[in-house]
Parts: sequence; C-alpha cells; structure tokens
Amino acid sequence: MNDKPLILITNDDGVKAPGIRALIRYIRPFGNIVVVAPDRPQSGTAHAVTIAHPLRLELIASEPGYEEYSCNGTPADCVKLAFKIVMKRRPDFLFSGINHGTNASINIVYSGTMAAVLEGALAGVPSVGFSLNNYSQHADFGPAEEFVKTIATKVISGGLPSGVCLNVNLPAVPAADIRGIKLCRQANGTWEEDFDEREDPHGHKYYWMKGVYAQIGKGEDTDQWAVENNYVAVVPVQFDLTAYQTLELLRERF
Repeated sequence: MNDKPLILITNDDGVKAPGIRALIRYIRPFGNIVVVAPDRPQSGTAHAVTIAHPLRLELIASEPGYEEYSCNGTPADCVKLAFKIVMKRRPDFLFSGINHGTNASINIVYSGTMAAVLEGALAGVPSVGFSLNNYSQHADFGPAEEFVKTIATKVISGGLPSGVCLNVNLPAVPAADIRGIKLCRQANGTWEEDFDEREDPHGHKYYWMKGVYAQIGKGEDTDQWAVENNYVAVVPVQFDLTAYQTLELLRERF
C-alpha cells in the first residue's frame, strides 16, 4: 500500500449491481480501495444490523491497492465488518452507492445506502452517498461520472465537518442536460402507502406494499426540486436527531 488514502466503498443494491460497479470505476483512481458490499439487494433495510444469524465475508478480488468482499449482511453490517475485520482500521473516506433510485427527501430514512454513510460518519469518517434517480438495473450511470469525481475530489481534499456526511442525488438525464451542483436542504415529503391483498396457492392471504411519494410544501432550495430540475442535489446530513428548536418549548412544558 502506498501513501494514497484508504477508501471504503459499499452500497445496498448488492456487490454485483451496476451502480456500485460504476462507483468503483470512478473512485478507484483516488486511493487504495476496499469494497465490502452485500451479496444481495438490501434496499430499504435502513440502519438495520444483523443479530439473529452469523455474518460471513467472501473475498472476491485482491490485487495491489484493491480488495473486494461480499457480505451476507446489511449495509450497516458491511461497514462495521469493514472497519473491524477487513481493514483493521477506519478508512480515510467512505463512498456508498451509486444507488438505483432516489434517496432525496424522506427516502433517506429508509435507505440502506445512506445508512452505510451515516455509519461512517458515526465513526468519524468523511462519508458520501450517491444515488441516481432511476430504479432500472439498466440505468445509465455515465452522466454521473463527472459529478461523482468532482464531489469526491472536494471531500478528499477538504474533508467534512465532524458528524456530517453528504447525501448526493443525481438526475437521470444526459450529461449535457445536467445544470450543475446545488447545495440543498432535505425536502419535506412522505410516502402514502397502500397494500395489495393477495392470496397464495394455499388460500392464505399476503400483502404487497405499494405507494406514491407526496411532497409536503415546495421550495427551490430542496433536494427534490433540484433533482426534478436536473441539478445534482447535495444535502449535508447529521446523525444527531435532536430537535433543538423544540427544547425550550418542552422545557417549559415539562
């Protein structure tokens, strides 16, 4: 290993997903790379960790400056195992993604991609999650390359404040149509869920979740607006969930 930074790459779509393969290509020139990613899709697992069955690692590739592992756990498991078992120390940087689908607005709460990023931030590692606003396995990640590299360069050169990570959402449009990078706040939105009730061949009922995203309020300073208007949305995120603006009100009440 040379004096290049040590960089962990992970995701929630699985180690074979086109998104993480693109991210590996884009980030590999920046340092010594270790990939630890789920062996299968783990979308929507949020910050879950595995406690009910053993965790396993499989070495997929190893060469100077590059190692790649698959893990049967969640994205958060992957980061924890990477720090404690694979790398023997915390990496200098963590990059997660590129996720197939948006993680703007409330999606960050459910996102395994961003859970890995938050796990990195909890450990004091400058961490960034990348997501493309296209859920297809055949999505074109090429237009994202310039912006992923630009953001990675800025984070590697300047770091991030303690306790802060970045949620980056990329529009799924040709490179010529991307209007630039926009620093944003998280949009206020929710998922309006419903459930299809179905019946299996044995006559037992089961349910399949469905839903639509509903925006609450509007604002050209939000990540949702930025992505919908062909900007790369960058939101600084923190793991401290304290509602500081409510502390005084509740002190008076309690």
